[in-house]
Amino acid sequence: MRLIEHPRARTWFLVLSLLILFGGDAWRYSVGWGAFVALAVALAAASAVILVQARHRWSIGGLPYPFVVFMALATVSLAWSQYPAASALGLFSTWLTVLGALALAISFTWQELLNGLARVLRILIAVSLLFELVIATIVRSPILPWTAQPEVAVPGYDTVPTMLLWSRNELFETFGDGRIQGIVGNANHLGFLALLAVIAFSIQWATGSINKRWSITWIALAALTLFFTRSATVTVALAAVAVTVVGLLVIRSRRTDAARRWSVVGFIALVAAGIGAGLALRGTIFELLGRSSDLTGRAEIWQTVIGLAQQRPTFGWGWISVWMPWVEPFEGLVVRNGVVQVQAHDAWLDLWLQLGIVGVVVFGALVLSTLLRAWLAAVDRPRSARGLGQPYSALTLLPVLVMVALIVQSIPESRLLGEYALALLVIIAVKTKRPDWMVRTP
Repeated sequence: MRLIEHPRARTWFLVLSLLILFGGDAWRYSVGWGAFVALAVALAAASAVILVQARHRWSIGGLPYPFVVFMALATVSLAWSQYPAASALGLFSTWLTVLGALALAISFTWQELLNGLARVLRILIAVSLLFELVIATIVRSPILPWTAQPEVAVPGYDTVPTMLLWSRNELFETFGDGRIQGIVGNANHLGFLALLAVIAFSIQWATGSINKRWSITWIALAALTLFFTRSATVTVALAAVAVTVVGLLVIRSRRTDAARRWSVVGFIALVAAGIGAGLALRGTIFELLGRSSDLTGRAEIWQTVIGLAQQRPTFGWGWISVWMPWVEPFEGLVVRNGVVQVQAHDAWLDLWLQLGIVGVVVFGALVLSTLLRAWLAAVDRPRSARGLGQPYSALTLLPVLVMVALIVQSIPESRLLGEYALALLVIIAVKTKRPDWMVRTP
C-alpha cells in the first residue's frame, strides 16, 4: 500500500508539509526547535518513501539540469567549506526541504497544490490575526518567543531589541507607524504570505473552486493583513505581480499568435522601462514607502557581505543556507539593533558568499529557466488533440505569479535559499519541466 494512497492521507500530508514550510518560525517559537526538527525529519522521511514508491514515474535525469547542478554544487561545497560542521547542518536542512518539495511536485496536481496552499494560508492568516488581537486586548504588551533562537541576541542590552519580539503589540497602531508580525513573528514574512494568499484566493475565485462570497472575504482578509504588515518589500512585490497580471491578461486576450508575440515584446519593453524608472527614482519611491534610501540598513549589510565574498569569489565559503551565528565568519558579522543577522538580506549576495560566482550563475539559470517555462505555460494557448485552440485557465497564472513574487523578494531578502521559498521554486521548476510526472488524484 502506498503511503498517501488514501485521499485523507494525501490531504494531511500536503497540508502538514506546507504548514511546516510556511510556518517554520511559528513552530520554532511555540513548540521549540526539538519538536520542529523532529516533525520536519519525519515529513522528509515520508517524502523519501513517497519518492521511492513513485520511482517508476520520475528520474533524476528528468529533473531540471540547473536544479541538479545546484544541489550537487551545494553538496560538494562541503569539501572546501570554511565551516564544515555548519555546512553539513545547512545541507541537511536544504535536503529536507528539497525532498519534501520533490514529493509534493510529483504527487499533486496544480489544482491540488493551489487548494492546499490556499488552505494553509487561510490557517496562518487567521491564526496571525487572532494572535495579534489576543496580544493587543488581553496581554497588552510585546512578547518574546517561548523558545528563543540561539545565539542571535547580543548580551548586555538594556531594552529587548524589537527584532527579537514575537509580537510588538502594535495591532491598534497599524494606521500609524505600527505593524503586525503575526504568528510567524516577522512582518515581512507575514506580508509575503498575505501576498501569496491574495494570488491563491484570486485564482481559486477565477477557477470557480470556491464560491464568490467566500473568496471575497478571504481576499479582503489577506489584503488587510498585507496592509497591517506595512512591508515595503512586499508592496513592491505586489506591484510587480499586479503589472504581470495585467500584462498576461492583455497578451492572452489577443486572438492570433502574431498579436500575442507583439504584445509580449511590448510588455517586456514596458517592464524594462519601469525597472529603469524605478532605479532612477528609488529615493522618492523609498520615501513614499516610508523607508530610507539604504533599505533600512541593508546597504551596510550588503557592503559587509561583498567584502567577505570577495575573499573567495569563485566557489565561495561553502553552503550554509541560513547563517549560523555561532561559527566564523558569521559570529558577530552583522549586528543591527542588538541582534545578530542570519542572512545577507539579498539572496544573490548570499549565493555569491556561499557558492561564489559559479553558484550565482547556476542558481540564476535555475530561476530564469523556471520563470521562462512558467511564463510560457501562462501565455501559450492550450490546444486540443486536434490542434484547436482551447480557453485559457486561470490556474496557469499561479506558477508565473509566484515566481515573480519570489524573484522580487530575493533582492531584499535571502528567503529564496531555504524553507518555503526554496520549496516553491523547486515545485514550480519540476512541474513546469515535467508535467508528464503529474499524478492524478486516486
